[in-house]
Amino acid sequence: MTPAETERCVDRVEERLREAHERLRASFGEAIPAKSGEEKMPREGLRRVETRVPAERLRDLTRQLLRVPEGFEVHPKLQRQLDRRLAALDGDSGGGIDWGHAEALAFASLVTEGIAVRLTGQDTERGTFSQRHLVLHDAATGELAVPMQALDGQDAAFEVYNSPLSEFACLGFEYGYSAAAPDALVLWEAQFGDFVNGAQTIVDQFISSGLAKWRETARLTLLLPHGYEGNGPEHSSARLERFLQLAAQENLRIANCTTSAQYFHLLRKQALFPSGRPLVVMTPKGLLRLHDASSTLDDLAEGTFRPILDADVSDRAAIRRLVLCTGKVFYDIVGHESAARAEDVAVARIEQLYPFPVDPAHDLIAAYPALEEVVWAQEEPQNMGAWRSIRHRLEEAAGGISVRFVGRPWRASTAEGYPTAHLREQDRIVRAALTR
Repeated sequence: MTPAETERCVDRVEERLREAHERLRASFGEAIPAKSGEEKMPREGLRRVETRVPAERLRDLTRQLLRVPEGFEVHPKLQRQLDRRLAALDGDSGGGIDWGHAEALAFASLVTEGIAVRLTGQDTERGTFSQRHLVLHDAATGELAVPMQALDGQDAAFEVYNSPLSEFACLGFEYGYSAAAPDALVLWEAQFGDFVNGAQTIVDQFISSGLAKWRETARLTLLLPHGYEGNGPEHSSARLERFLQLAAQENLRIANCTTSAQYFHLLRKQALFPSGRPLVVMTPKGLLRLHDASSTLDDLAEGTFRPILDADVSDRAAIRRLVLCTGKVFYDIVGHESAARAEDVAVARIEQLYPFPVDPAHDLIAAYPALEEVVWAQEEPQNMGAWRSIRHRLEEAAGGISVRFVGRPWRASTAEGYPTAHLREQDRIVRAALTR
């Protein structure tokens, strides 16, 4: 291009931006008063969307997701892993429907219902933890196959791409894409959740505040692997506290699911809910194949997303302590050796952290008539995680019952650097949550 051609291009773009700015200003008219909207927090729970998919449809989609072109050679080890998904529908695989399987069924059900899905991220085609495998490679030729793009009756596009380790650029692009395609489900995944700190400017300036600043929102979904498993400060925390600090006026949805069915229904709700908002999901690592975190076919076909999962106890009148938590630490608590002896303790999960489920939390605590205390247990340090953002909600729901924190003390770094130190601290947290 010549210098003159370049200048003409720049002038055309600047003119378009000026015209768009003038149209926006004219559309506003009088200044819009700032309103908190916090009083509307509980109301989202009253608006339901249908996220169930018939069992036979899920069976059919699973079979289709295992189809490859004739002569295509899937690696034998991977083929066995994929074949287990058919058996999992009937609970015959030694486990239920795991995280990757539930996610694939959510995507497949949406694209066959006419909703486009676009998924990008770092090692996303396979999944950082080898849980996804949406793009298959012929073991002999290297040829690619994407079964999700060849479903029967597919009415919408499915895109999946591995993105470079440039979070600022990639998340900025996906935010723009989701704003321009508001009916599509657009997802970006970090290789580890704390990698999103490379895109903090996009989160702060656009994703969290665009609705308040410009009445601009999007259905963009962030998948951020999060959980303390002894991998050190750089691979433990997706900085849940930062997103909760940015959450106000119903600008975001923030969730930390503990079962694959919850994740399935959450993804479908995000795509189908009438009012689009960015969704931030603290996704698991170790739970991806954990038997207790898997789900049954009925959970997907008959269930729904529940913002709170209550404890499974037979005698609520015997419970003196209610432990509330979110995410992977739930399995550390209920699986600990002390849990069997804590007969007067119940452990419940808060799956949706924002908008906070005010009424369900109140109903949960009220369902235990002999409660003496409520404990909030988290893996993160006291100055991180959910505690400081939801403490007032917990105290309101408790109605005068003592609410106590259990977790790591205030820290400058997210996690310990040595696995032994991690295990020791994790054990202390769990014991403190379960015992007096």
